[in-house]
Amino acid sequence: MPREHNEPDEKIRERNIRLIIKAGIEIFSRKGYDGTRIAEIAEASGLPKANVYYYFSSKEQIYTAIIAHLLDGWDNALKFITADREPADAFRLYIRAKLDYTRKNIAETRLFASEIIQGARFLKKKDRQHIRDVTDKHVAVIEGWIAEGKILPVDPRHLFIMLWASTQFYAEFEPIAADGLKKSRLKVEDYEMAAQTIAETVLRGVLPRE
Repeated sequence: MPREHNEPDEKIRERNIRLIIKAGIEIFSRKGYDGTRIAEIAEASGLPKANVYYYFSSKEQIYTAIIAHLLDGWDNALKFITADREPADAFRLYIRAKLDYTRKNIAETRLFASEIIQGARFLKKKDRQHIRDVTDKHVAVIEGWIAEGKILPVDPRHLFIMLWASTQFYAEFEPIAADGLKKSRLKVEDYEMAAQTIAETVLRGVLPRE
């Protein structure tokens, strides 16, 4: 019985946090951290300011929650890089998932890029350690593929940095990407073509030739 009573409260909490984070992404991406006020986030979320303070004690907490949300999205894309999967399938699925996430979360992606460019002052030590740990885990997968002869010798860490750069660029620098493609703006099919091009280019470089 207690669980039945708690479930609606938990759903309300999750919904309100989602609304606050979504509103935070919108306001922070337009006004930056220093130019944003809790009252603006409350108004954009449709919640009273007191409710926002109930879940987050400061705008810094909201900002760091947004960063954590993006890192969760990146982690979810990395789930395809596993030792039991063939490298060609793993890279294709990872690249597509990463591009899909950036396309569907453009404001969040640009916000994170801006945070890094400005010195990563709100990227917590635990977040940076998390990035290192997750990277180490998937570097080990690639090293295993190399040892098994499934892919050619390559520096796994530089490979990941290259993949991060190529999959982030389309969202972070959309006007430049659109100009390069001679378009006014990017569409879903452009991200689809990007996924194919990046994957095939990488695979031609790392897969052994028969």
